[in-house]
Amino acid sequence: MKQQLAAAPSGRGHVPRAAPRIVQRERSDRVVAIGLRDPWLGDLYHHLLTLPWGIFLLGFAGVYLTLNVLFALFYLLGGDAIANARPGVFSDAFFFSVETLSTIGYGQMAPATFYGNVVMTVEALFGLALLAVAAGLMFARFSRPTARVVFSRVAVVNEYNGVPTLSFRLANQRRNQILEAQVSVAMVRDERTSEGEWIRRFYDLQLARQRSSIFAMTFTVMHPIDPASPLSNATPSSCAEQATEIVVTVTGIDETISQPVHARTSYLAHEVLWGHRFADVFTQTENGRLAIDYRRFHDTEPVEPPAPNQIQ
Repeated sequence: MKQQLAAAPSGRGHVPRAAPRIVQRERSDRVVAIGLRDPWLGDLYHHLLTLPWGIFLLGFAGVYLTLNVLFALFYLLGGDAIANARPGVFSDAFFFSVETLSTIGYGQMAPATFYGNVVMTVEALFGLALLAVAAGLMFARFSRPTARVVFSRVAVVNEYNGVPTLSFRLANQRRNQILEAQVSVAMVRDERTSEGEWIRRFYDLQLARQRSSIFAMTFTVMHPIDPASPLSNATPSSCAEQATEIVVTVTGIDETISQPVHARTSYLAHEVLWGHRFADVFTQTENGRLAIDYRRFHDTEPVEPPAPNQIQ
């Protein structure tokens, strides 16, 4: 099954030297968008949810401290607006602002004038809003369902039951089960049209087993490279020339939280090892129990590659 990507042709008469990775493993994989407006305030909620945790916490601390500094300055502008505070001392005004914004209320300092009560009222309103927004964002970030699926660092091509087969591994890092797990695999590569232009095209890859009712340990995904496969007649050099990428998506239901989870990755041409197979990870403990050695999860072993005339 073939689908055209909704992307502009890359030009006539040449192949792009480095096609971008569709699945962004790192921030450096992100395609540079030129001329696309992305105002922060226009989609602030999405940006706050997708920020790394370190930047998010630093930003929240910065907003909190900035508000307290501003309100401390407002209190100082009112003169003796705070009872039991030293006149003109910023630290007293700042810590009183912290008590007000956080609704702590130790009782040692209090508004002493009408101006002080007005500033306190406004700050209390900001404190309630900040608490609600912070709690909502924290809950949304913590409650997002995620799948702890490990993908093998590389994919391999070797013979399986006499048929050249593309395969890679999955593993569930959690000690629970993913129910009704489904894997979909697509191949993306550059192809020349009849008009002489290069475009990116998607091909769905048929799998030997696409669904697993219970995904608890490891799962080897295999695509037979038969005559009907889009990878028929493919070679490592042709995959590199066409900027081939294998895109993998895993979906299922996490039994612990009873919510859908998903994970994804992709393999570029140099991450597909031809003439290799994965090392065996199954072993036994001293008392005879079945065990999986995840230390060898990414290991591969060279095998005799299939003859070129076998991949047609």
